[in-house]
Amino acid sequence: MEAYITADWIFPVTTPPIKNGVIGVNEDGSIRVVLSADEAKGIENVKHYDGVIVPGFINTHCHLELSHLRGKIEEKTGLTTFIKQILSQRQQPEEAIISAMKEADEEMYDNGIVAVGDISNVLISKSVKLESKIYYHTFVEVFGFNRPSEPIIVAGVELKKSFEPLKASIVPHAPYSVSASLFNEIEKVTTVDDILSIHNQETIGENELFENGTGKFADFFAELGIAQSDAHNSGANSLKYHLPKLSKKVNTLLVHNTFSSKADVDFAKQTHQKLYWCLCPNANIYIENNLPDVDLLKNEGLKITLGTDSLASNHQLSILAEMQTLQDQKNISFEESLKWATINGAEFLGINSQYGSLEKGKKPGIVLISLAEDGMIEKETTIKRLF
Repeated sequence: MEAYITADWIFPVTTPPIKNGVIGVNEDGSIRVVLSADEAKGIENVKHYDGVIVPGFINTHCHLELSHLRGKIEEKTGLTTFIKQILSQRQQPEEAIISAMKEADEEMYDNGIVAVGDISNVLISKSVKLESKIYYHTFVEVFGFNRPSEPIIVAGVELKKSFEPLKASIVPHAPYSVSASLFNEIEKVTTVDDILSIHNQETIGENELFENGTGKFADFFAELGIAQSDAHNSGANSLKYHLPKLSKKVNTLLVHNTFSSKADVDFAKQTHQKLYWCLCPNANIYIENNLPDVDLLKNEGLKITLGTDSLASNHQLSILAEMQTLQDQKNISFEESLKWATINGAEFLGINSQYGSLEKGKKPGIVLISLAEDGMIEKETTIKRLF
């Protein structure tokens, strides 16, 4: 049974927006046809919606297993204090954690999110992901700077297997928490079917640690009794430390990039041809009260994606809310950020044959958004899943 739907604007994403466009949708949500108003003349029973129709959103960076920490972590304290708060409050009864993850998963679904790249340190999210209507790729995150790498990678490989039949890959946490030998072990277990993710330049202290051996991260390491390594106080920043150690054969996501410079972008372009740059603006404000140089990343033609981070560092799991922050704080248009929120994320996750754009044969999720007349996202803007 096929339905025809129309709205003030259709945003296919891979082609220009269509005023009063019409989409023919099969019962299972797959797209049969995308038509202009002229091409659709003569079709009867077309259901009209006020607003704009877009494909489902792709959230490329989330930590589902931190959902129980919603509202429990103090804002704008900086990353090292944030990490300390997470570590002190993370352990909670399993039922509470699972219940919070289910709510978070439903919230993402209601907010038009169809696919998620999710960071996991343990297996607890598997049951929620298996039952979810959302597509998940799990990033099994490993870390260790001053302990043997082999047991860490063995445990990581075991955890990845335990997530089957869900898609999963083993990834480094962040440059400040992964030793050169552990990067080497990750490279050994990375196959061409994998994708990678790493937190990058989220705080100024991360670069300072690597460049000068000083700053908030150096103090944090000293507090934990972790000795600095040769990589620290090396005169080169964290990106120069980690990027050459990552596999060049797979799609790789640099997450946050709050303190990435033009020199960093130039270095990244030369070093790795399969990079995607994930922005999590609301989490950056929540933790560091800072935003990346979005104009730089945009003007350099980088493949930008969007993420929500976790409910420990965000008030909601909504890609539309991230787009609104980029609009309000960085003057990024809806049409521009929509590409970041859809097709770029789908390409990174390797699922763009089904998701990321409104095209014949795809089943991307179909979402209705009530933009203001000038095309802006407002407080009153609503989002509704149609398919």
